[in-house]
Amino acid sequence: MALSEDNVSAWSCKQVAQWLKEEGFGQYVELLCTQHRLDGLSLLALTEADLRGPPLGLTVLGDIKRLTIALRRLQRKNQAQLEELGLAPSDSLPAGLPAGTAGVKWSCDGADGCNGGDRLSNGTELRSRDSNRSGYSNRSGYSSGEVLCHTHSNGRCRQHLAGRLDPEVWKTIISSIYVFLVFGFTSFVMVIVHERVPDMRTYPPLPDIFLDSVPRIPWAFAMAEACGLILCYMFLLILLLHKHRSILFRRLCSLMGTVFLLRCCTMFATSLSVPGQHLKCASKTYGDTWEKIQRALTIWSGFGMTLTGVQTCGDYMFSGHTVVITMLNFFVTEYTPRTWNLIHTISWVLNLFGIFFILAGHEHYSIDVFIAFYITTRLFLYYHTLANTRAYQHSRRARIWFPMFSFFECNVNGPVPNQYHWPFSKPAFMKTLIG
Repeated sequence: MALSEDNVSAWSCKQVAQWLKEEGFGQYVELLCTQHRLDGLSLLALTEADLRGPPLGLTVLGDIKRLTIALRRLQRKNQAQLEELGLAPSDSLPAGLPAGTAGVKWSCDGADGCNGGDRLSNGTELRSRDSNRSGYSNRSGYSSGEVLCHTHSNGRCRQHLAGRLDPEVWKTIISSIYVFLVFGFTSFVMVIVHERVPDMRTYPPLPDIFLDSVPRIPWAFAMAEACGLILCYMFLLILLLHKHRSILFRRLCSLMGTVFLLRCCTMFATSLSVPGQHLKCASKTYGDTWEKIQRALTIWSGFGMTLTGVQTCGDYMFSGHTVVITMLNFFVTEYTPRTWNLIHTISWVLNLFGIFFILAGHEHYSIDVFIAFYITTRLFLYYHTLANTRAYQHSRRARIWFPMFSFFECNVNGPVPNQYHWPFSKPAFMKTLIG
């Protein structure tokens, strides 16, 4: 016998399961009813955000939308019951509201619902073209979340921005400490690797198609580091002006630390012969642990760059300079609008020329640079694909292999919009003069 939808708040879990099966959502009975024990009242309070986010985390867009429509039908039929309980039909989007208004929560009162004079908490207006809400235009530029309308008895319209992109500065601090420690550990491993540099007389440079074909350019490696510095300044400027700078910096630290930790393993596992006769590299033995730590601190404080006077040997597989240049390029192009073609072109030119200069200086084998580029780009794309789709919530492998990723990204719902604003407030005296 078909269920009556007029008194949903009195439904039990079994009746909710029956309704799901009747509506064609039988595959979610175990998740919603068995695991999370949804009864009729909790079903009425369910929103699209609940379906998309944890702990439910549905991933099939068609199912999410169809189930949301079915829930709204129930909410409309049981509106009187919801109002008696102090609730309102949540997630009831006005017809014609564009996806761009997602991420904004607003509420209002009155029998006519929300009119065209509503404003967001940041002063942005939501306007309707007619009185029946047949079309809204959003000028907020916010791109994630959803609009919720709630009815209140005080006759006022209230609205607030959904906190779907929490900066979580404390996590950013943890990621900074993580990359700081990884760089220190990398410096120490480089000292150990220096002790194991193969003798050039016994192990001459390996055959390399690029190094054997292109004459060495003495100043090329310094130019590669200059390309890295320019990319670094570009990213720092973007980081300063980006609205979600805390998330960006946390991701950079997480990815950079992970790649360099992997680099520690590869350069410690296998010591390649010196790539060129011009490199005065020989095995160097340090007296004790304290002397090794001092040498590691020297490398650490100089960021491992020849421009700061640091000279290292044996850390070939894979190229740390390529990792840094490529990672910065990908962050610059990912977190700037697609219309910034000039910035993207400059970033890619710096990346590619930086790689060329590393090889032209004969400081690394071609395989060192290729592996560094491949690992960096794959890890960047893998990380952002998981973060943007929130697929890691349903993947045990992701939680096992990337526990730090799951920790850092658990409260970031979807892609980070590229929004910019001036980070500093006006001085008090300027506010007084303007006011």
